[in-house]
Amino acid sequence: MAKLKRLLITGAAGALGTQARSHLADLAEEIRLSDMVPVAGVNGNEEFIQSDLGDAAAVRDLVDGCDAVAHFGGVSTEKTFELIERGNIRGVYNLYEAARVTGKPRIFFASSNHTIGFYRIDERLDAFTPPMADGLYGASKVYGEQLALVYWKKFGIETARVRIGSCFPKPRNRRMLSTWLSYRDLFSLVERCFIVPRLGCPVIYGVSQTRSGWWDNSHVGYLGWEPLDTSEPWREELEMSEPQGPVDAPDALYQGGGFTAEPIHQE
Repeated sequence: MAKLKRLLITGAAGALGTQARSHLADLAEEIRLSDMVPVAGVNGNEEFIQSDLGDAAAVRDLVDGCDAVAHFGGVSTEKTFELIERGNIRGVYNLYEAARVTGKPRIFFASSNHTIGFYRIDERLDAFTPPMADGLYGASKVYGEQLALVYWKKFGIETARVRIGSCFPKPRNRRMLSTWLSYRDLFSLVERCFIVPRLGCPVIYGVSQTRSGWWDNSHVGYLGWEPLDTSEPWREELEMSEPQGPVDAPDALYQGGGFTAEPIHQE
């Protein structure tokens, strides 16, 4: 497999950005790292550029010379609108404008399951299911998905719009039995999105194997991605340690779980 020339990883100091550094280290000749805060221990083929996604000129410099972007930057939980707007709305616009004017790199856009969080757990969704965000964070990711589609249709910038489930070393609760995504499966998906001859602008559900899954990825079989890990080894433990709550509790009703009950944060 031919290596990419230069891969940009945004949000490189965050949880998934940190994992991306080790899992994607051999994918490109050069790895450009970016975040608002410094990263620890820059390696031989890495360079770090401290940058704010809300700064359009800085983002243009970041993207310039890159042939791929793994976009993990921005706000990753429910926060105030001001923080979400700068990182996830203005920041994503800055990213796509930079891509448009500097060479149209292929983009892996880390979207979220919270774009569809108000669907019930007894509903099965595919890529063509309309969004139903469960908060400001989820709504900002809907915006990012739609902006990616605009730049694909207008300018041919290919993007994998990946609705990441719950990406941790192991599932942490009952809900994650249906949403868990292992690091191995996430980064094998990132790799497939960058090396396939044709990507387009698909919506992809980022989830490992589970018998209680809510999401259908059959439309992206052309990527050749098959998750290898499964949440099932933790099912008995989690179902025993976390009894089923009230039938009207957010986790019992909605795919977004507790996010559906989050307030609008003011501070």
